[in-house]
Amino acid sequence: MAATDTSWALVTGASSGIGVEFARLLAERGYPVALSARREDRLRTLAAELESRHGVPTQVLPCDLAEPGAAESLWEQVQRAGLHVNVLVNNAGFGDNGPFAEAEWARMQDMLQLNIVALTALSRFALPAMRARRQGYILNVASVAAFQPGPGMAVYFATKAYVLSFTEALWAELQGSGVVATTLCPGPTQSEFFDAAQMSGKSLASQKLPSSREVAQAGLRALFAGKRTVIHGLVNNLLAFFSNRLAPRGAVLSITRRMLE
Repeated sequence: MAATDTSWALVTGASSGIGVEFARLLAERGYPVALSARREDRLRTLAAELESRHGVPTQVLPCDLAEPGAAESLWEQVQRAGLHVNVLVNNAGFGDNGPFAEAEWARMQDMLQLNIVALTALSRFALPAMRARRQGYILNVASVAAFQPGPGMAVYFATKAYVLSFTEALWAELQGSGVVATTLCPGPTQSEFFDAAQMSGKSLASQKLPSSREVAQAGLRALFAGKRTVIHGLVNNLLAFFSNRLAPRGAVLSITRRMLE
C-alpha cells in the first residue's frame, strides 16, 4: 500500500507477543502501522487483521534485526516506502538461559546485535526527522532484568541494563524538543519469550503472568504521557526498588540466581 504524509508507527518484533499487541493498540488509536520481524507470514496475517478491523494502512517490512547491518536495511525500506515514522517501538529482543561459559557465542552475538545495536541504530535513524517536526515518540522495551545482574542469563540482563540506561539518558537529552523516549520494563509476561530462551520448564514460566496486551497498554500509556520509565506491575516495582535501594549487591545476586534456576 502506498504511503502518504500520515505519521506512521513502526513496531519491531511484531510477529508475536507484546509486539503484536503494540501493533493492535496503535491501530486502535488510528495509526498506520509498519510491521517488522523475521516471520513474514505472521506479519501479513496481522497486517490484514489491522486493515480489516481498524481501517488503517499497513506496511510489512520483513527483517532479521539480529543480523549485522539489518537495522540499516530496515530503515532503507522505511525510506523507500516514504513512511514518516512518528512512533518507533523497539520491541524486538530475545534472551537465553544457562551459564555464560557454556553459551553458544553466535547466539550471544545475535542477542547483542538485536537487543542493543539494532535498537540503538533505529533510535538514531528515527530521531532527526522527529526533532525537525518537534514531535515523536520512541518506546524501547527493556525488562525488570535491567535493575540487577542475572547469573544464568548474564548477557540478557546486561543488554536490558543498557536499554534502560540509554533510553533514560535519551529522555533527558530530549527535554523541550517535543520528542519523548520511554523505557518499558515488564516482568515475566505471557509470550513466546520463555520458549525462545529455553526456559519453558522454569518456575518463572509456570506462574500466573500478565498478558502481552496489559504490558503493551502500560507501555503506550507511559509513552504518550511523556514518562521516562514504566515498570509494569506492583511486584516488579517493588523488586526493582529493593534491588537498587535496599538490598546488598551480593544478596541481589543470590536471590536472582535462585529465581532463575
